[in-house]
Amino acid sequence: MTRRRSPARFFDPTGRRYGIPTWPWRMAPEHLRTRRQLAAAGLRPGGQDVAGQVLWNSRRYNAPGGVRAAYLYDVRLALPKRTPTDRQRAALGKALAARRHCPTCDRDAGYVLPRHLGECMACADGPDETEVTAA
Repeated sequence: MTRRRSPARFFDPTGRRYGIPTWPWRMAPEHLRTRRQLAAAGLRPGGQDVAGQVLWNSRRYNAPGGVRAAYLYDVRLALPKRTPTDRQRAALGKALAARRHCPTCDRDAGYVLPRHLGECMACADGPDETEVTAA
């Protein structure tokens, strides 16, 4: 038998019990959205304070007390996402390419190099045994 707790324990729209307005899972007002929901709609919080939270029981992720939270923002105060300029995109492309460049063999590895190795996997493994025995 599954033990279920009543979602009413998280229902606090005035914020008296939890400090900010709180709702159970899927019971928040329509105008309040999480950051991820805002991003999906092409919006960002835009500097506004947290307008509320959603709380739910979870046995995952070692949440304190088994309760997880998602903060909510008012969609009416949200601003459109900023788009990077062409120069910013170019700079980001160069930075990402530098993370793929192996300093040992001087080639693009095709993946981000592990920081603990500082080189591509082929260089970190050393020379092939076939090359050593053939010489």
